[in-house]
Amino acid sequence: RSAVAGNLPFFDRVLFPGSFPPETPPVEDPAPPADERPASASPVREETETEREAWRLLRRAVVSYCGEPVGTVAAEDPECTEMLNYDQVFIRDFVPSALAFLMRGETEIVRNFLLHTLQLQSWEKTVDCYSPGQGLMPASFKIRTVPLDENNEAFEEILDPDFGESAIGRVAPVDSGLWWIILLRAYCKITGDYSLQERVDVQTGIKLILSLCLSDGFDMFPTLLVTDGSCMIDRRMGIHGHPLEIQALFYSALRCSREMIVMNEGSKHLLRAINNRLSALSFHIREYYWVDMNKINEIYRYKTEEYSHDATNKFNIYPEQIPSWLVDWIPEKGGYLIGNLQPAHMDFRFFSLGNLWAISSSLTTPTQAEGILSLIEEKWDDLVANMPVKICYPAMEYDEWRIITGSDPKNT
Repeated sequence: RSAVAGNLPFFDRVLFPGSFPPETPPVEDPAPPADERPASASPVREETETEREAWRLLRRAVVSYCGEPVGTVAAEDPECTEMLNYDQVFIRDFVPSALAFLMRGETEIVRNFLLHTLQLQSWEKTVDCYSPGQGLMPASFKIRTVPLDENNEAFEEILDPDFGESAIGRVAPVDSGLWWIILLRAYCKITGDYSLQERVDVQTGIKLILSLCLSDGFDMFPTLLVTDGSCMIDRRMGIHGHPLEIQALFYSALRCSREMIVMNEGSKHLLRAINNRLSALSFHIREYYWVDMNKINEIYRYKTEEYSHDATNKFNIYPEQIPSWLVDWIPEKGGYLIGNLQPAHMDFRFFSLGNLWAISSSLTTPTQAEGILSLIEEKWDDLVANMPVKICYPAMEYDEWRIITGSDPKNT
């Protein structure tokens, strides 16, 4: 809750400056006489054994390309015999590793990662003779060693990206480009290396990602329309449509891009489009995704089949959609952002990443942020329990699970 009050951690203020009230500078006491000053600064906190073990495991997962670190593998398990694609560097999976490296002052691996993945953006990607947009970032990449000639006397390392054409389900990673923009902003702010974001190739990369996200289509809403499995939840889980996680990342990436795009005649139109989308997106999420006890009571009173410009039930939501568990579960004080919203459909499941990232990026109002944290505190046993935090709540069972996941055994 201190985050809402303005006492945010260092990273939150670095990523989104200007979103929070300015801190009041502490009143400094007069400097003591020279003979009374301490001999040295306060000692640095010593790492715990758990932290040292965590860093040992993280460093063991580091992948090098041409002698330079470029990322960490998705999973590092010496006892695993069938790695599938877990031995690759995933853009979304590397982000928390990158933040750890940045806060530790180890910035080289993050810079290398940003530039090498940017080079992969321009690679040709095709599935059954069809190619997606040029701005698509890969889901992951792998370091491969290939011979330079037929004699196999010399070898070279190459980056082998996967844009979804090899992925299980053949789903393009919508979130990769959004995470890449967010990480670029974090790197530049924390290191002060603004020359990286001003490079022509980096500016082009940002604009290509935005051109995909801001392109005109048939949708009537400012939210991004995506398929199932196109983000961190990369298996079929019934999140196709306008999932909250993608919208929170989209909003965050738009804000980061607005800070990094070089202002000139060529970028004025793009910056105007970003500002317009930010305004529409924030209103849409805050107004229509928010659920608390008052909103549930409002939905129960909805009229349906309204045909007018000033309809209250704009998405034609039938009150019968409200699940039986929700009324007993949601506390009197507090609320959250629902998982998805489409015509005649509201997904009332609580998705952790979407809600928490919405707070971090100021997509929620301060009151809504306070409400989400209150709900997490109130429902701690349901949302956290013995786990770090659950991806979503509640779990599906029986026919609902079979229908929505396609009987996917990895989602058991």
